[in-house]
Amino acid sequence: MDPENTKKAYLYTHTVQYYETDKMQITHHSNYIRWMEEARVAFLHDIGWDYARLEEEGLFSPVIRLDCSYKNSTTFADVVEILVRVKEFKGVKLVIEYEMKKQDGTLVCEAVSEHCFINGEGRPVRVNKERPEFYEALK
Repeated sequence: MDPENTKKAYLYTHTVQYYETDKMQITHHSNYIRWMEEARVAFLHDIGWDYARLEEEGLFSPVIRLDCSYKNSTTFADVVEILVRVKEFKGVKLVIEYEMKKQDGTLVCEAVSEHCFINGEGRPVRVNKERPEFYEALK
């Protein structure tokens, strides 16, 4: 993640739960994707566009691509700080970057998720034209 743009980032904190670990006491890889969603939902809430509001406005945002690079493992009770940043948004496709670190600064995971926006009928929505206030909040 580009350190110059961290001012535009949102920081979310997650504590690893026991049920998120496997028999080796290491966090199962699928949980990092859940944490990305937790962080993204918190970010949207923080900018005034929580999922309830989006859905009330007839906007839905499916994930269309996901890329994770695992760097180090986490275990039960580790505190993971997740930096969320909008990497790209031109009105149709939203690209979000995630950087996950333990509190001691150890890099745990770097990831990117891509989303589109659709209406209730499943048709694409050009957010920059149809929801300009949401577009501006994400820029």
